[in-house]
Amino acid sequence: MTPTLSVSIDRESKTNAVIHPNCSFPDRTVASSASPGLTRRKPSSSSSSSSTQPGRVVGRVTIPSRASEPQFPFWQQTWFIALLLAMAVAFLCLAVFLFLGLDLDTGYAATTEGVQITYGSVLKLMHERTKFRLHSHDVPYGSGSGQQSVTGFPNVDDANSYWVVGPQLETSARQGDSIPSGTIIRLQHMKTRKWLHSHLHASPISGNQEVSCFGGENESDTGDHWRVMIEGTGKTWKQDQRVRLQHVDTGIYLHSHDKKYQRIAGGQQEVCGVRDKRADNVWLAAEGVYLPEVGGSNSKLGYSLDADSSFAKSERTLCFFLNL
Repeated sequence: MTPTLSVSIDRESKTNAVIHPNCSFPDRTVASSASPGLTRRKPSSSSSSSSTQPGRVVGRVTIPSRASEPQFPFWQQTWFIALLLAMAVAFLCLAVFLFLGLDLDTGYAATTEGVQITYGSVLKLMHERTKFRLHSHDVPYGSGSGQQSVTGFPNVDDANSYWVVGPQLETSARQGDSIPSGTIIRLQHMKTRKWLHSHLHASPISGNQEVSCFGGENESDTGDHWRVMIEGTGKTWKQDQRVRLQHVDTGIYLHSHDKKYQRIAGGQQEVCGVRDKRADNVWLAAEGVYLPEVGGSNSKLGYSLDADSSFAKSERTLCFFLNL
């Protein structure tokens, strides 16, 4: 039997043919390489790689290019929307931080630390240990002097806890003057116009010295005098200063503790006077309207705080801001 050959053409080179033995075509027969009439041609280098795989047709495949995506304005781009979301989250976190920046432990939002307390300022006094505010209302004691009661109030948002800082009787102090340590002051209850007072009566719960509210706009005596004693190195009374208030006539310190009333002033704690220094007779200035220190120029304002003045002009303005 005569051996037959098949021919495979490399379509890329289109010139060289590789002859494989023992393969036949239906219409023709090609002699083997041993036949005298056939001249073997050396394949070129371009077809050498194709000859390693007999019968494989090498072609070129063209992959169509990807269609370009449509271009949108930058405010419709994904990165810009993500940036807006990130900014919104950042502003939300800032708002939460500012809200929680309020002094939640003490229950009040302090203004700038170190604010000077001056005559004419309206403030709340916070008991350092219990965080109750010095408070009064038009309810008399059922024992002792029978004068207007003074208590410690647990809530911050109560208008009956505001006190006006005034000078002692017969003084030349003026509105806006600062208050050095050791200064004698008076505290006037904003709502009832009576003065923080003490005298030799027993307090209702503990039996210590009674603290009450007494007098009025044109009625005051030395029983309303309290000496500001700053704890620490401070020289003038400021909002962040720990202070004790010592009653001038009797020498006791303004004091409070966690002993509470049960009936008339239920939930409010006793305020009284004790003779020795204790941790329970330290107070701090809390919420309020603090008038700026103006020195000698305040005489132009017409708010002279002599012995006969009860701050009527300045308090009308302060009442507007405090909604009293």
